[in-house]
Amino acid sequence: MIKKIDETNKTIIRSLKDGRKAYSAIADELGITENTVRTRVNKMIEDGVLQITGLVNPEYIPSFQVAMMGIKVKTLDLETKAKELTRLNGVISCAVVTGRYDLILQIELCDTEGLSLLEFFKNELNKVKDITEVETFIVYQSHNLVVPYLL
Repeated sequence: MIKKIDETNKTIIRSLKDGRKAYSAIADELGITENTVRTRVNKMIEDGVLQITGLVNPEYIPSFQVAMMGIKVKTLDLETKAKELTRLNGVISCAVVTGRYDLILQIELCDTEGLSLLEFFKNELNKVKDITEVETFIVYQSHNLVVPYLL
């Protein structure tokens, strides 16, 4: 389902890049009331268009790594497989893609939190049936990569 958002909502979303920015400041910039901003933000959250969350730079957390995985599966029901994968411990996101793989998985790993790459394969990825191929890409250095802290 595609949700349409107007220019005011787009501007509010851009303003919320700093998730702590006050609704009153956004309202002043847009020339609308604070209540209008609050109502629009709440509606976008309710509709699944917007999520306000704290993100971390993984390079500043000891033993923390981000990895991407290209995954091929036997089935053409990619949406169901993507939803199944997103329920695994450590999974940040899963996208249905074109190209060499069917799905791209973004995961976070942390040895000190009990989720190494090997543990992810043995205890998490192993739960998903019909996976035919996996290629892992460990992020050694990133630029502008921020992720939710899930572990």
